[in-house]
Amino acid sequence: MANETTIDTGRAIGMVEGLPGIVADWSSDQRAFKRVPWGKAMMWIFLLSDTFIFSCFLISYMKVRMTTTVPWPNPSEVFALTIGGQHIPLILIAIMTFILISSSGTMAMAVRFGYQNKRMVTGLLLLATAAFGASFVGMQVFEWTKLIVEEGVRPWGNPMGAAQFGACFFMITGFHGFHVSIGVIFLIIMSVKVFRGSLEIGRPGLFTQRPGSYEEIEIMGLYWHFVDLVWVFIFAFFYLW
Repeated sequence: MANETTIDTGRAIGMVEGLPGIVADWSSDQRAFKRVPWGKAMMWIFLLSDTFIFSCFLISYMKVRMTTTVPWPNPSEVFALTIGGQHIPLILIAIMTFILISSSGTMAMAVRFGYQNKRMVTGLLLLATAAFGASFVGMQVFEWTKLIVEEGVRPWGNPMGAAQFGACFFMITGFHGFHVSIGVIFLIIMSVKVFRGSLEIGRPGLFTQRPGSYEEIEIMGLYWHFVDLVWVFIFAFFYLW
């Protein structure tokens, strides 16, 4: 059954449910997915392309590790820390993972309260998510510094075993850390716009669309949840394997 809705021009269009509706959207001469915000559609396309990139990295890592003739370093030993005289494997990585997963919770709550037009709570949750992300990046910097300065690991060499270890580690974790850093910057920008009320009045600028629309926070949430999910795969493939 066709439903009536409007697009940005204000002109009513007929909406068809189910598979015929999908075909009608893609075959029209206007725009695909008429009921989906353009920014959200573009974010999904971006995340799809990013999925291919991270997949190539992880698949390449698995191939390199399985085909190298030199022993691969034991991640439990490489990423262990000595705390209070106790040698604890993967403790820092476990804390980093917990922090990033927790940030998904604060991001989800920010989206929820945003659509409820609770501006102050939304802004604070965005800042909390940014703080979690910044903490993760800071721990990653500490991890890199320890490997480079204390262990002598380089992208082109590794005194603990296979030389490819350093190249795989710095490429994969560095690319992910770059995504987290960019996300932190945009979360801070978004929180400022929420506190100023820019989303409510539709003030022109970055991440501002229709007045009273909090869709931008949901779009930011899609990006942040994707970054967190990618880290789960990196944690499983690189640190636990």
